[in-house]
Amino acid sequence: MATLLLVRHGRSTANVAGILSGRAAGVDLDAVGRSQAERTAERLAAAPLVAVISSPLARCRQTARAIAEHHSLPVQLEPDLLECDYGQWQGRPLKELAQEPLWSVVQNQPSAAVFPGGESLAAMQARSVAAIRRHDAQLEAEHGTGAVWVAVSHGDIIKSVLADALGMELDLFQRLTVNPGSASIVRYGTTRPEVVATNTDSGDLSWLRTAGPVGDAQVGGGAGPPAAGSAHS
Repeated sequence: MATLLLVRHGRSTANVAGILSGRAAGVDLDAVGRSQAERTAERLAAAPLVAVISSPLARCRQTARAIAEHHSLPVQLEPDLLECDYGQWQGRPLKELAQEPLWSVVQNQPSAAVFPGGESLAAMQARSVAAIRRHDAQLEAEHGTGAVWVAVSHGDIIKSVLADALGMELDLFQRLTVNPGSASIVRYGTTRPEVVATNTDSGDLSWLRTAGPVGDAQVGGGAGPPAAGSAHS
């Protein structure tokens, strides 16, 4: 199957301010976020990307453009990779939200969390996973099993996609960490998804040029991808 690189946008002005920005307009990358986006773009330049797909929000589009420019690709927008609709929580300080009764539900039983005036975390996961799997199947059909593509989105979106790929209940997704500018790697096989890496900000990705299809799990762990700089990289 194709290989998916899940990239979280770089650090935003709202991240620094401790505000739950949600879908609010006017939230851009700050200087650190722009640096993170460029670092990630340079790292992903070694990967044979066929598509860069992004949440429509500015901080994701800015990150996606940095990646796409290295491959002369357009940025395709996907509404179902949009940030969670936090409803009445949007725009409020995280310190303030931590005092709300719903905060404990979000932390400990996210499958039951419904944001007032917004959506549930379960609905967020359902739409984002469906979008990811749809694009993955389409890109593999168009470009073959060696296709590598990027989805640029938000922390909770990426955590929910990873939880699905790992076979985790949504109630466990808060155990995952997805930092700004990080890349996680998932490959959807015919038998099961293969989660290759999560929350990475360094490491050679040239092995993606020769990655084979997802098959049976390697008993004992296998040899892994060729070392960087080897004859097979």
